[in-house]
Amino acid sequence: MKVWLLLGLLLVHEALEDVTGQHLPKNKRPKEPGENRIKPTNKKVKPKIPKIKDRDSADSTPKTQSIMMQVLDKGRFQKPAATLSLLAGQSVELRCKGSRIGWSYPAYLDTFKDSRISVKQNERYSQLTLVNSTSADTGEFSCWGQLCSGYICRKDEAKTGSTYIFFTEKGELFVPSPSYFDVVYLNSDRQAVVPCRVTVLSAKVTLHREFPAKEIPANGTDIVYDMKRGFVYLQPHSEHQGVVYCRAEAGGRSQISIKYQLLYVAVPSGPPSTTILASSNKVKSGDDVSVLCIVLGEPDVEVEFTWIFPGQKDERPVMIQDTWRLIHRGLGHTTRLSQSVITVEDFETIDAGYYICTAQNLQGQTTVATTVEFS
Repeated sequence: MKVWLLLGLLLVHEALEDVTGQHLPKNKRPKEPGENRIKPTNKKVKPKIPKIKDRDSADSTPKTQSIMMQVLDKGRFQKPAATLSLLAGQSVELRCKGSRIGWSYPAYLDTFKDSRISVKQNERYSQLTLVNSTSADTGEFSCWGQLCSGYICRKDEAKTGSTYIFFTEKGELFVPSPSYFDVVYLNSDRQAVVPCRVTVLSAKVTLHREFPAKEIPANGTDIVYDMKRGFVYLQPHSEHQGVVYCRAEAGGRSQISIKYQLLYVAVPSGPPSTTILASSNKVKSGDDVSVLCIVLGEPDVEVEFTWIFPGQKDERPVMIQDTWRLIHRGLGHTTRLSQSVITVEDFETIDAGYYICTAQNLQGQTTVATTVEFS
């Protein structure tokens, strides 16, 4: 019986080999239920670490976000390009996102309190509208968010927007000037600008000297041309002085700008150089006395004067007159003479004492004093 059983198992084994083409493993024991069927291995596998994309180093600093949009017809919006060219007469509507927005636009529109421009702050955005535009409106329009604490606000440098708009008008290649002649002061310690701005982006602009007549090259090292400002003298000196003008060419047309007188400034920049002088330092009762405060400075730098005098607390009536004029000191050097005069009539004992003058400009202030005694 055992022989027949062994013979049967042998026949089954050979039949399986014929079907699968494989030899069955010998001494293969059946796996217990739940036993791991994956053969353990000693092969070392390098663990995979997920790659993390490197962030741009600039991400650590706040990025500037453009908040300006241009409103087009039929309620469409688009971000304005760095420069726009529009025909004079067209209206412009710009919006900047934010609940507190500051604006800047060509000073020409502010100087004359032009009613063609309006700014309206809404809950979520501010809107600037310019109607009936002219070539004189050519310039930069910009906005910025404001960070406020109470009544004190500062500019949010991360939220700004700007565009420079050329308003093209027939017969006007240059942005119109209110005068036919202008003065540009040359200071050795800062740039000077001949403001030949054009209304056509593609215009070719050159700078010329009136006498001797010749073109002044904008070589990029001494003089450069900036379409938003004009011709910039990077390091002005006395040899640059004289009368100059600009010439523009575009679309087969040419035009000459107004003339500019370049004057070299002899006085260096800084707080006012101030002198005080009294008409008399000893005054009799009933006489008049004047005290003069004088400043010599740069031609284009304004000076403000303030006075402290003995009768001020008693509201003593006095007359104060401020004036200024330009002085040509030879070789093209020009200086601004600013002065303030305080006059006291019918001198009394309360008028005796110190007369103190303070002169102030953008660089600082200077205080001088003199005494006037009762004789």
